[in-house]
Amino acid sequence: MTAPVAHKIEVRREQREHGAVVHVVYDYSRRLNVLNPSALRDLADTFHSLAKDEDLRVVVFSGVGGKAFIGGADINHMAALREGEEGRAFITLIHKLCQAIRDCPVPVICRLEGYTLGAGLEVAVACDMRIAAETAFFGMPEVKVGVPSVVEAALLPRLIGWGRTSRLLLTAETIGAAKAEAWGLVEEVVPAAELDAAIERCVGAIVEATPKAVRSQKRLMRRWERLPLDEAVQAGIDAFAQSIAEGEHIEPMGNFVRRKKAQNS
Repeated sequence: MTAPVAHKIEVRREQREHGAVVHVVYDYSRRLNVLNPSALRDLADTFHSLAKDEDLRVVVFSGVGGKAFIGGADINHMAALREGEEGRAFITLIHKLCQAIRDCPVPVICRLEGYTLGAGLEVAVACDMRIAAETAFFGMPEVKVGVPSVVEAALLPRLIGWGRTSRLLLTAETIGAAKAEAWGLVEEVVPAAELDAAIERCVGAIVEATPKAVRSQKRLMRRWERLPLDEAVQAGIDAFAQSIAEGEHIEPMGNFVRRKKAQNS
């Protein structure tokens, strides 16, 4: 007999004038939205499915309950691991979810309140932007329970530098939202009551931009991560040439030029 699924994933699609905004809401709130293998597979499948939506403009990823975005990997599952290959299989599921988020062709904004710990922080840094409530907390507690922080924790030095990454990973310190913002771990911190409004400002700006350019920009930024500087510059030149050839710039640039002429006349 198959065990009942303890988690839920809600996908709310909002159709706007310039495209679709999707909210992915993860709910395992009775256990601080922790991630077990079933949830990891379902969330990765959700992002793989969204990647096929050509009308998609932006995704907002959040956790239910207000107490946590994702409180980490399911420690009950991890405590039962004995073989190295079991550990490899589980941690690879976390990586596959993070990769599915990073491969999403449109920006993914992470909505953060309460605790974001361990695997939850790895998922958060896999998103393109992070907006947090003042009451949010962040940490990588793995060394306290006998394992290193791995997979997308490797993104942390790019965001906050090696020293601060060392402090998080080697001391297992939990930091508040203000420090997370000062470190560059999150892009914006606001009072909890203003969190949705802050996210909407970011969503609105993305939706108002031209869709092909936004997708091209995210794709190019992923390439910048992997390329030496000279190759990264060349990749940008190629992306710009392709954008001009596709012609998405003609109408918005033409409108801008006409407005400037009208203002100066």
